[in-house]
Amino acid sequence: MIKNGFMIFMVLTILIGCVQKEILDDVNLESGSAYDYVGGKIRGTALVPVYLPNKEVENKTFSASSDLSRDFLRDVQRQSSDPLVTGSLKVVLFGENLAKENGILDLIDSFQRDPSIGAGLYLATTKGEAHNILEGQYGKRGNAIYLSNLIRHNMKNKDIPKTNLHRFLFDFNQLGKTPYLPELRKLSKDQIEISGISFFRYGHVVDTIPASKMFYFKLLVDKYSRGTLKVTHKKERAAMESIRSKYKMQLSSRKPLTVNVKLKVNAILNEYSGKRVTHKEIKEIEKILQKNIEKECTLLTKRFQSKNIDPVGYGHFVKSKTRKFNFEKWKTDYPHLNVNIKANVMITESGVIE
Repeated sequence: MIKNGFMIFMVLTILIGCVQKEILDDVNLESGSAYDYVGGKIRGTALVPVYLPNKEVENKTFSASSDLSRDFLRDVQRQSSDPLVTGSLKVVLFGENLAKENGILDLIDSFQRDPSIGAGLYLATTKGEAHNILEGQYGKRGNAIYLSNLIRHNMKNKDIPKTNLHRFLFDFNQLGKTPYLPELRKLSKDQIEISGISFFRYGHVVDTIPASKMFYFKLLVDKYSRGTLKVTHKKERAAMESIRSKYKMQLSSRKPLTVNVKLKVNAILNEYSGKRVTHKEIKEIEKILQKNIEKECTLLTKRFQSKNIDPVGYGHFVKSKTRKFNFEKWKTDYPHLNVNIKANVMITESGVIE
């Protein structure tokens, strides 16, 4: 027993001695990165936060161009006074030209092979060059934290469906499912907005919906816990908050192939521009919302079919309900798939305005 314990102690000692130690003050922690396609090469930009004595954060960037992402990391190391490590990477941005022309699969592959990068890493496309967004000045905690918080907040409370490195790879490797990422746009040197959602086919962006359509897309692919929506009723404006939603698919027919989508939305009416809102008007507002949701979600589905992308996952759903599913046949069936969307909207409260 003593002999076995001694052997275990020796093995642990050897293993611990093999671990590479890194002191935080002696390394540069890369917190964000951006990739663009410029001059026929991939330009990578690494963002490193520098913590100043007055507790402010300086956003320092290193850029290099190469044919491979791994070459970019090697070249950037020659610009950094300390080793550059990726263990604190929070967000990665892909420029517009890169995402459309070159695609992002090679870069994504390098991230999933790096054991120091977590699967919860936030990814996003950009309007214009991604490099320009990293060089702004946002918040007081550094650009990477600001951008990751911006994405996280809008996924949790607003109109962006949940996505990250893990979910992107899962959707990409799933038959009958198209991956998507939020798109960021720089408004000024200190202001960023989420301008839409980009959809990929084989790693290339093939379509992007504007911010005005994000609410309806999220209804189709994710559950709302909180959100906001405005409608017009008899020239009066109404605002709903604390929207909760869920969706359910049903394969109703195989000839012709038909999928029914049921959307259930609960909301609270917390603002109405009229003098008084009655029970009858609430029911009318519910009907307006139902028609708007059914119309917009149907238009989105037809748009996806015309672009030959399936971010909602109709193909994955039909596959789960079909024995010996033939994906090659599905490619020709999908553009002609009948999708019936039915919304059920219920305003559960009307606040103190009633």
